[in-house]
Amino acid sequence: MHILVVGFNHKTAPVSLRERLAFSENEWGKAVTTLRHTKSILESVIVSTCNRMELYVICDQLHTGEYYAKTFLEDWFSVPKSEFVDHLYIKQNDEAVRHLFTVVCGLDSMVIGETQILGQVRDAFLKAQEQQTTGTMFNTLFRQAITLGKRAHAETELGQNAVSVSYAAVELGKKLFPTFSGKTVLLIGAGETAQLTAKHFQANGADRMIVLNRTWEKAREVAAQFGAEARSFTQLHQSLREADIVVSSTGASGAIITREMIKRVLPERNAPLFLIDIAVPRDIEPAVHELDNVYLYDIDDLQEIVSANLKLREQEAEKVRRMIEEEVRAFRDWVQTLGVVPLITALREKALAIQEETMKSIERKLPDLTERELRVIRKHTKSIVNQLLRDPIMRAKELAAGPNRDEALEMFAHIFALEESLKKEQAGEQKQAHAPIENVAAPLRHPAFAGGKVTFRS
Repeated sequence: MHILVVGFNHKTAPVSLRERLAFSENEWGKAVTTLRHTKSILESVIVSTCNRMELYVICDQLHTGEYYAKTFLEDWFSVPKSEFVDHLYIKQNDEAVRHLFTVVCGLDSMVIGETQILGQVRDAFLKAQEQQTTGTMFNTLFRQAITLGKRAHAETELGQNAVSVSYAAVELGKKLFPTFSGKTVLLIGAGETAQLTAKHFQANGADRMIVLNRTWEKAREVAAQFGAEARSFTQLHQSLREADIVVSSTGASGAIITREMIKRVLPERNAPLFLIDIAVPRDIEPAVHELDNVYLYDIDDLQEIVSANLKLREQEAEKVRRMIEEEVRAFRDWVQTLGVVPLITALREKALAIQEETMKSIERKLPDLTERELRVIRKHTKSIVNQLLRDPIMRAKELAAGPNRDEALEMFAHIFALEESLKKEQAGEQKQAHAPIENVAAPLRHPAFAGGKVTFRS
């Protein structure tokens, strides 16, 4: 049994390919079910976002699992393998687990430390559960991954520092104003950067915004998105008089706000003026910074903040990577104990069968026992069984995690004469492996555990 990831992301594939091999929301359920029913694949989850497409599968053999995963993509999207295989990455076993943990923590994202991917992976897993394409392995792995992703953001400051110019502008504003509530934000320009900045200010409590643009229709369109007021460029002086925060990002060839312009506005104001110039060439004359009660930051100032914050995030990322390695080891240890489950089950069933036969013998030889007396005897004989099994079960788990585990467990089965029981269980699980997916649901009865052996190599 092996864990396999076949996929690509923004670093390995261009957007022209990512858009061709993207699963739509409507077809996702059918796709993950089709993948699960593909030869060699026992469990499946598909993660598909604008920046990545990844097939997570449990397969019986690595080479066949990889082959059929690629064939599935080729058939599903009608795109020849030759057009996408060079962009794929293949992660196996420990590396596959490590990759999933890295993804959910936001360390593999375009913006390091972002949290959106955690929700996307969680949704993919929950939908796969609904489609009954996950089993014991992925139910455990993905729950562990989601818990780790939450811990990574709760226990570190991975996502606490602004790493975009637009959000850095908001962070600067927070240093000057304790709250944006009751403050007026003036956006000069209506392009993508201005809109993103407006979104961040609004999310942080700004409740009044003015959008000023040379094109009135564009100003009105953007203002409508944020419940803001649209104004024409002729109202620039009035708008500067009212604003607490000004964000300028036009495509003008020269300065649109001069030192003299701000100097004329200041006597009409009684509060500090915070100016953020995101434009290149700059929209605001640098000399504005010389005026009292005026704070001016340009794109270089913001980039310095972003660069510094990226370094801080990378420092936090190191903490998260250590957490990931701990979780990879924990998952590997858990997997190694799975091979002993059929053995423990067979041992318990054999012991309880002996206990039950003993109870029947007692009832035959002592027919006058009351129901209460029988209950007491049954309870105590089961207690004897449980106490006798406690140490052997503990030793079996230790053997499963130690060296030469297969030989050690085989000897354990021989000592307790469990070979016949394991053969029957193996025959039943092989039959179950070919059953419809909705019938393969019993916990710790995964078809890949047949015979009590689980192969999982790093």
